[in-house]
Amino acid sequence: MTARLALQELAGQGHLVLPPARPGPARAARAEVLTEVAVAPALECSLAELGALEIVLVGKGGGARSRQWNELMRQHYLGPGPLCGAQLRYLVFSARGPVAALSFSAAARRLRGRELWIGWTEAARRENLHQVVNNSRFLVLPHLKVPNLTSHVLSRVLARLGDDWQARYRYRPVLVETFVERSRFEGTCYRAANWQVIALSSGRGRQDGAHQVAQGQKLYLVHALQPDFRAVLQRLPERARLSPPPAAPAPPAPPPPADWAEEEFGRAPLGEVRLERRLCTLARDFYARPLAALPQLCGTPAKTKAAYRFFDHARVNLPSVLKSHYQSSARRLVGEPVILAVRDTTRLNYSPHRATEQLGPIGSQAEGAVGMLVHSTLAFNLAGTPLGLLNVQCWERDPAEFGQQHQRYELPLAAKESVRWLRSLEALEQLQPTCPHTRLVGVGDREAEIYELFVWAKAKPGRPGLLVRAERQRWLPQEQGPLWAQVANQAATGQLEVKVPRRGNRAARVAVLEVRFAAVEVRPPRRKPHLPPVALWAVLAREAGAPPGTEALEWMLLSTEPVGDFEAAVEKLRWFTLRWGIEVFHRVLKSGCQIETRRLGQADRLEACLGIDLVVAWRIYYLTKLGRETPSVPATVYFEEHEWQALVAFVTRQPEPPQTPPTLREAVRMVAGLAELPGTQKRR
Repeated sequence: MTARLALQELAGQGHLVLPPARPGPARAARAEVLTEVAVAPALECSLAELGALEIVLVGKGGGARSRQWNELMRQHYLGPGPLCGAQLRYLVFSARGPVAALSFSAAARRLRGRELWIGWTEAARRENLHQVVNNSRFLVLPHLKVPNLTSHVLSRVLARLGDDWQARYRYRPVLVETFVERSRFEGTCYRAANWQVIALSSGRGRQDGAHQVAQGQKLYLVHALQPDFRAVLQRLPERARLSPPPAAPAPPAPPPPADWAEEEFGRAPLGEVRLERRLCTLARDFYARPLAALPQLCGTPAKTKAAYRFFDHARVNLPSVLKSHYQSSARRLVGEPVILAVRDTTRLNYSPHRATEQLGPIGSQAEGAVGMLVHSTLAFNLAGTPLGLLNVQCWERDPAEFGQQHQRYELPLAAKESVRWLRSLEALEQLQPTCPHTRLVGVGDREAEIYELFVWAKAKPGRPGLLVRAERQRWLPQEQGPLWAQVANQAATGQLEVKVPRRGNRAARVAVLEVRFAAVEVRPPRRKPHLPPVALWAVLAREAGAPPGTEALEWMLLSTEPVGDFEAAVEKLRWFTLRWGIEVFHRVLKSGCQIETRRLGQADRLEACLGIDLVVAWRIYYLTKLGRETPSVPATVYFEEHEWQALVAFVTRQPEPPQTPPTLREAVRMVAGLAELPGTQKRR
C-alpha cells in the first residue's frame, strides 16, 4: 500500500504517468455475521464458572475467523484497523461464545522514553526494532462481568505469542509494548498481568507529521518475553539486517582454453560434457584436414560413427555450435574503435547429393539446383583483419513457395527472405553492450539496400550504423528530385586513386575517382507510404577518364554515419572496399573446406556440420591475414609447439626440428606449399 501511495503521489506531481486503473475483481457477497454480540445479554460470573477458554490464532486470509474478528472489533473505540506491519490476531472463546479479541503488530517507530529505558543506540534501534511488538488491540466483550478475566486472557495469549510469531515470521520477539489512553483507562489489567509502566507519550500519535499534539497522552507499558531482552535489543547483529545481502562468492574462474578449439567451441550450450568434448575434437579434425571427407578426417571407424551420432543429436544445431564462437568474437572486438560487420549471402549447392533430405531450390526453376542458403556476418577491424563471425543464418526454401516473386511487394519485410538483413542488425544491437566503446557498422552490397533497414537504424539512438551500396534510384523531397542527380550536381571535393585488377580481357589499371557527397533526406518508396523519410549521407565515387570501351567505375554509397568532408567520404569508401573480405571467406568455405561435398543425409545435420566448417574457414582466413600483416612474429602466436615442429620436420625432411620457431609468414608459406610436395596431393 505504501508503494501504491508513493506512485500516486509521484504521478500527481508529474514525475511519471500511470496507466489507467483497472477494475478489481468482483467482491463476493458479505457473509452472514457469525455472532451478534450487540444484543448479547449481560453475564456476571466467576472465571471458573465461565469455563475453559480456547485461544484461536486468526489466519492470514480473509476467512470466517477474520470476519468475526473484524465484527467484534467494531466494539473497540479504535475499530478493527488497519494494523501496521507484521501482525497476529487472536480470538478467545468459552463454552458460552466469544470472550475477547486481541492483535499484535509493529512497534512504535520511535519513542523517547522507551529508547532511554532500553538503553540501545540508534543503530541498535534501527536493526532490532522488529523484535519489539505492539499489543495494538485488546477487547473483552463489554457484556461480560467476570473478575480477573482481562488479565487472565492477556497472560494466556502472551504465553504463546513468541511461538506463534516464530512460526509465522521466522523470528521470536523479546518485548511487547502497548499504549493506554489515560482519559479512558487506567491500565489495571495490564498491571495485573505484570506489565510495567515506563513512560508517558507526548500525545502526538504516529500520524502527527505537523507536530500538532492533537491526541491525549498515553501510558506506555511493556512486558518482557525473555529475561535478557535488554541485552538482545542492545546488541548489533554481525550483519546489518537492513543492508543488502552479501554478494554471492564469485564462481571459480574456468581454466584457460587448452587450444583454439576450446577457445571457439568450449562454451557451446550443448548441455552435456561429452557433446562439448566431441565438438572440440571434430573442430580439431576438421582444421587438420579441411579438404578431407568426414570418414578420412575422423581417421577411424569409431570416431566416424561418433561424428555421425553427434550431428544427429537433438541439441546439436547451427546456433548451438556457433554460440561459443560468437562470444569469442565479441571479446576480440573490445578495444577496436570501429568494427565493420560485413554481411552477405551465399548458396551451398548440394544438387549432386539427391538423397539428401530437406533441401530446397537455390537457383532458377530452369537450373533446378537444390541446397541451402547461408547469410553470414563477419567482423573486420579497419585493417581488414577478420575477427570472427557475429551472426549466421541458414535456411532452405520451400519448393511450393519458390517462384512466387510477383507477390513479394505485397508482403511485409518480416515475411520475406530479406528479413535476414534485419536479423543480422538486431544481433549487432544485442552485441553492442559488450563493447560499449566500439562503433558497429553493418556493411552490405546492393542487395542490402532496403529502406526498412535505414528506418530501423535511425529509429533509436545507439543502434548499429549502416553503409551499403545503392542499387535503385531513391527520391528526395519534391524540390530536390532523384538521389543520383542531386549528389552528381555537387562539386567534386577531391580525387581518389584505386587499383583495378585485371579481369578477363580487361587490363589492370589505376582508376581516378572523383568524390562527391551530400546530406540527403530520402522519401519512402511509393508502395510504403506509411514509413517515415530518413536522413542519410550519400557518397558518390565516379571514374573520370575511363579508357575507351571500358565501363567507368561508379559507386553510390548510402550511410547513417556522418560525412562532413572529403576525408570522411574517403573513409567510407575504404570501409566499403573491405566488403570484399566476405567474398574471400565464402570462397575459403567452399573451396578450402569443401562444405558442398559433405554427405550427412539431412539438411539439419548439414547445418550443424556447417557451424564447424564456418569457424575453420574463418581461422584459415584469419591465419593468412596475420601472415601478411605481421609476418615477422613467431609462428607460436598461432601454431602449437607440436604443430610447427611437425610442419618444419615434414617440409625440411630433417629428423630434428629447429630450436627456434619460424616466423608466421614462413609457417604460412610452408602450409601453402604442402600441396606442391610430391605425394601430398593424394594424401590431402
